[in-house]
Amino acid sequence: MEVTKNNMHVLFTRPLEDSEALILKFRDLGHKVSHMPVIQIEKVEYEKINFLDYKAIIFTSVNALKFLDTKLIDKKITCFCVGSSTEKKALSLGFQNVIAAEGNVRTLKELILQNFNSSDGKMLYVSGEITSSELDKNLVSLGYNVKRLINYTSKPNQQLDETFIEKLKLNMPDIVYVYSQNSALSFFKLINNYKLNDFWMNTNLMCISEKTSAVLNKIKWKKIFLFNPGEEEFLLYKI
Repeated sequence: MEVTKNNMHVLFTRPLEDSEALILKFRDLGHKVSHMPVIQIEKVEYEKINFLDYKAIIFTSVNALKFLDTKLIDKKITCFCVGSSTEKKALSLGFQNVIAAEGNVRTLKELILQNFNSSDGKMLYVSGEITSSELDKNLVSLGYNVKRLINYTSKPNQQLDETFIEKLKLNMPDIVYVYSQNSALSFFKLINNYKLNDFWMNTNLMCISEKTSAVLNKIKWKKIFLFNPGEEEFLLYKI
């Protein structure tokens, strides 16, 4: 596949550790990349868990792995990951039996149904406080025994660097990626606080779901797309 005709200005809104690989990749492709984290991730203290009680563990983000003490977990446990970044993190921590989806929870659910029976034992679902879907409840409704463990939360960023804002106004992005409804809410507040409402008419908004895009519908965008994590580069060719 050829590189897009024109190099683009791309804005990522996730925390740096969640965006770093994509930032480097897009820069290598010749694109200008800006980074404006709209949320910050914080650890949540969680109850003591006897990991031996569980036959499978589910991760829907890298942060779920980052904030989990994995020393007492049998690394041969069946480990389901939502996408490649989460898979890489799991493998780096020593997990050996990793099954990864293509970046969305819907595909992850299907993989679980295909590779783990409800009779196989209890499952542990490690996630953030706010999730885009109720994976655990969906699995329970299908007869699975799933415990959800919350080990991190996200908080909105209240302030941005003023110099960054002035530079952004002079060179608005062609594309902005927003990865959750919570991020969209924070992004919308920042747009209002810094009086950026009227600057996005030539920017394509990429949202992870309709719930996410609905938050930002009041802003005038060039076009709005829905995407799954892992499709970011592919979307460049749709513009």
